[in-house]
Amino acid sequence: MLIPGKPVKNGVRADPLRSPQQERELLRDLARKAEQELTGVQMASMDELTLLPNRHGFTVLAQQGLDACQQLDKPTTLLLFKLDDLKHINYLYGRAEGDRALKTFADVLRIAFRESDVIGRLGSDKFVALLLGSSVVDIAAIRARLEEILAERNATVHRRSDLHFSLGQIEYDPQLHQRVDELLSVVDERYALKNR
Repeated sequence: MLIPGKPVKNGVRADPLRSPQQERELLRDLARKAEQELTGVQMASMDELTLLPNRHGFTVLAQQGLDACQQLDKPTTLLLFKLDDLKHINYLYGRAEGDRALKTFADVLRIAFRESDVIGRLGSDKFVALLLGSSVVDIAAIRARLEEILAERNATVHRRSDLHFSLGQIEYDPQLHQRVDELLSVVDERYALKNR
């Protein structure tokens, strides 16, 4: 209940000259502004195309998961994915086809991993997954699972080219890595060296 002279949320004071209807409208405006700000923060942490966390959003979420695993003394593994031939797809079939490829791969990652895992798009053709509570994983098994899901997608979606990916892995070591950024750097370096 609004009482004239008594503070309202966000430090807004009721004005004795405003009607109750005007006060309600003011509160609605404040709620809309707060909702817009929250949406802005969420959008700043999300990749618009794939609706996965972007690098910033992934880093924040993954660091929380990494901190929890460290406290519980649980293993954690980081996987880096590169969607192969994205530039080629964009060049041959156009950017819209490349965007569809990125969305499809993001959907495949959502299907393949657990809700407790943190997945994101680092940018361009790179994706990442932090597997919380998992030590070094069988890359061949993960690759086979993802390829199976991709094959189903490639068969059902009228795509001009099949999607393929490369994969890198690093296990979290609290003696070597304190932050998710460090893990990303190491796996990125290792991946870059393997693909020269």
